[in-house]
Amino acid sequence: MTLMPYGAFFPDGWRKELERWMEDWPSVFGPGFRSLRVDVYETDEEVIVSCELPGLEKKEDLKIDVERLQVTIAGQFRRGQEIKREQYHRQERYMGEFHRTVPLPAPVKSEGVKASYRNGVLEIRLPKEHPGRRRTVEIDFE
Repeated sequence: MTLMPYGAFFPDGWRKELERWMEDWPSVFGPGFRSLRVDVYETDEEVIVSCELPGLEKKEDLKIDVERLQVTIAGQFRRGQEIKREQYHRQERYMGEFHRTVPLPAPVKSEGVKASYRNGVLEIRLPKEHPGRRRTVEIDFE
């Protein structure tokens, strides 16, 4: 089997044109087309949603909505400075609006939700709803 260099099938001009065309795909499918990567896991008392969101600069650029069986993460990645399209040689980072609704494995309460954003990672801790949960009552016996 003969090995061929990477660019053998993709002449430089054609490859650049294909990359430019692919960059326009998010606008074709609407805002937030590029999906957020999310981890969802649970403990006995809560459901934890962890999401990579590198590049957020302000708290106001992020919104979290909680319903009983789902959480929606929405916001906007902003650019610090405006750069003209023709000045770019490569643009791989997404800028613009995003949103993702994540189904949860158990019903959660909307009260007591805690969210933190550190080192580009958003973590949301949602307390589980325990309908009809049995609770042992301490008796004051004299």
